[in-house]
Amino acid sequence: MQRTETIVIGGGQAGLAMSHLLTDAGRDHVVLERSTRIGETWRSRWDSFTLVTPNWTLRLPGHEYRGDEPDSFSTREQVVSHLEDYAASFGPPLRTGVEVSGIEADDGSYVVRTSEGDFGAPRVVVAGGTFQRARVPAVGNEAPVGVTQMHSRDYRNPASLPEGGVLVVGSGQSGAQIALELLESGRDVYLCVGGAGRLERRYRGRDTTRWLGDMGFFDQTVDDLDSPAERFQANPHVSGRDGGMTLNLHWFARDGMTLLGRLEGFDGGHAVFRDDLHEKLEAADTMAGEMCAGIDAYIKEAGIDAPEEELPTPRHGFEQPQIDRLDLSDAGIGTILWAAGHRFDFGWVEPAELDDFGYPIQRRGITNRPGLYFLGLHWMHTIGSGLFYGVGDDARHIAEHIDSG
Repeated sequence: MQRTETIVIGGGQAGLAMSHLLTDAGRDHVVLERSTRIGETWRSRWDSFTLVTPNWTLRLPGHEYRGDEPDSFSTREQVVSHLEDYAASFGPPLRTGVEVSGIEADDGSYVVRTSEGDFGAPRVVVAGGTFQRARVPAVGNEAPVGVTQMHSRDYRNPASLPEGGVLVVGSGQSGAQIALELLESGRDVYLCVGGAGRLERRYRGRDTTRWLGDMGFFDQTVDDLDSPAERFQANPHVSGRDGGMTLNLHWFARDGMTLLGRLEGFDGGHAVFRDDLHEKLEAADTMAGEMCAGIDAYIKEAGIDAPEEELPTPRHGFEQPQIDRLDLSDAGIGTILWAAGHRFDFGWVEPAELDDFGYPIQRRGITNRPGLYFLGLHWMHTIGSGLFYGVGDDARHIAEHIDSG
């Protein structure tokens, strides 16, 4: 048994943030990372990937962004470099290539089962993130033989796909960005529109993220949500590519993309869709409009001198018919790209209590089991808990709890 005071599971931004604070406090600990390199999750993103939040939101403990482009958007390579520089700045006790298979309670302590033997400690911080496994809906089993299926996490660039058109299922951040890239490469693209909303990239002279930060949007806690289910709603589509850009499904339609409703299943060689495309478009437009109206109200109340702006209101998506059946062969579709998000599984953390969604029951990372913590979860405490923007604040809260014990 390899023993220490605290075991941190996960060497991404959450695990490194926790390690930095424990190192500063002089606390013995180890960070277990299943990959052989720091930032593997980021390295595996598609080639043109960029963060959708500006560089100024990179604010890990002891390593906030201090570059010359705070309002630009980091590429995949820059995110990895940021994490590598962070680790180099304090030298975490990092063990890479260690796969964790389970956590068990053991007489007031914990045993972490791994590919490199067992580790024991009175405290464990699970910082491996929320979305661990690619989600492919069960209807994928009904897809026609001969059509390639790929999840968005495995997509790299248009050339990596077989020839032919592409059916992209899901219009969240990943799905919308990839669909646009495929369209610009000359592919015929069919996009199943889901429930993700839309944000304007910039409004009234500033990036929308700046306005939202000033308005306290990122400080909303999980208690402010109307329902626990809201934690798992798709993120609105917006892009950091090319210096940051608005993604508008109506413009996709204008430029030749075929928009579709929810994918219901397959009938032979046909894909079958729900008659809800226009409903989803209306919801995305409404979200964007309400967000801008909230910014308008904030500007007025605060007496801020900001340029007036009237946004365009394209309707191209509503001009497309709502297709209920599509012959994949006739449409020349060679690939179905699933951008349906990811799923989580915390069953391997045996001492943890899980809610009806299978999500850990905790209060800002602190569970009812003494010494067991979670960090970096989506909507763990605020909307920023799973982001560079907010993970450091949660890590400090846990560090203070550890110190108080």
